[in-house]
Amino acid sequence: MGATQQIYNKLYHCYGSQGWWPADTVFEMMIGAILVQRTNWSNVEKALCQLTPYLSPEQLEALPMEELEVAIRSSGFYRQKAKRIKAFLHWYKKYDYQLAHLRHVETETLRAELLSIHGIGAETANVLLLYAFQRPVFVVDAYARRIFARFGLDMPEKEQVFRLQVETECVLDTEGFKEFHALIVQHAKEHCKMKPICSGCPLVDECERRGV
Repeated sequence: MGATQQIYNKLYHCYGSQGWWPADTVFEMMIGAILVQRTNWSNVEKALCQLTPYLSPEQLEALPMEELEVAIRSSGFYRQKAKRIKAFLHWYKKYDYQLAHLRHVETETLRAELLSIHGIGAETANVLLLYAFQRPVFVVDAYARRIFARFGLDMPEKEQVFRLQVETECVLDTEGFKEFHALIVQHAKEHCKMKPICSGCPLVDECERRGV
């Protein structure tokens, strides 16, 4: 068993199913993925609450930019994020705002299209691929880099190589990769913080504790 699969197994055994992404609809999940950039989830929830009357693609497209900025102010960097939401909607409209119209698009083609949207980087693109478009991809984020590095894994710096290595080593389907992403976030909050709490950590027996 590879080390990354071992990490997944131990985290799942400790924390159980996380049931991510927290959203009532797929479209809400999409907007949440943009809003969560450079902020915490509690601020996103406040912004989504303000957006509740407009949480359909057509309504959000029709919402004036200034009103969108006011609604999402709590998420921080609200002017940038408003532009990113509008840019995402412009792209999504090419598919008539229909998930079914995207099912035939190859994952790498879809990733390239997402990365071409203003303000959508690799992490956000992979979050969208995984949770919205149901593609079995690993989300490389700061938490994953921290946990894997402390564990003792010499993971590649380049996001694409890091992601492909995990996807190759782990025997996981789409739901499994959703769980892995959510479990990593949970573990980073519970134990593998900037100043880690190693007591009770489910990985402590194998972790090299690099840099700790």
